[in-house]
Amino acid sequence: MPSAENSIVINRPRSDVFAFVANHENDVKWRPGVLDIARASGEGQGAVYRQGVKGPMGKRINADFEVSAYQEGSHLAFRTLGGPVQPEGSYRFEDADSGTRVTFSLSANLRGPQKLMAPMVSKSMRSQVDALANLKRVLES
Repeated sequence: MPSAENSIVINRPRSDVFAFVANHENDVKWRPGVLDIARASGEGQGAVYRQGVKGPMGKRINADFEVSAYQEGSHLAFRTLGGPVQPEGSYRFEDADSGTRVTFSLSANLRGPQKLMAPMVSKSMRSQVDALANLKRVLES
């Protein structure tokens, strides 16, 4: 099962960092693979977002997702509803000396022929969790 995880400390209060990340419409500001995103329904746990991400050769791929866990200030999780690979992910938020430690994790359960895509999926996931550096830049500027 491909997976990736990354953590970074952002020099902002946890409530600010959580609020920014929990509003997934902000994803286009820091996640380079996100082409477009809009909340389709709900709020908090159960919210559904319509999302388009960059696929092979820059082609737009639907990657809608549902917020599967929402604990104010400490934890967010989601599961992808469409696309060729349907990863699950989470964000953890903890107080750190100079701000907030954010940990972004992704995993995907590949089945059958999808397993052939594991190296490409792993590389993509690594790139996505490494985007925390962009989140830090955006929130600290």
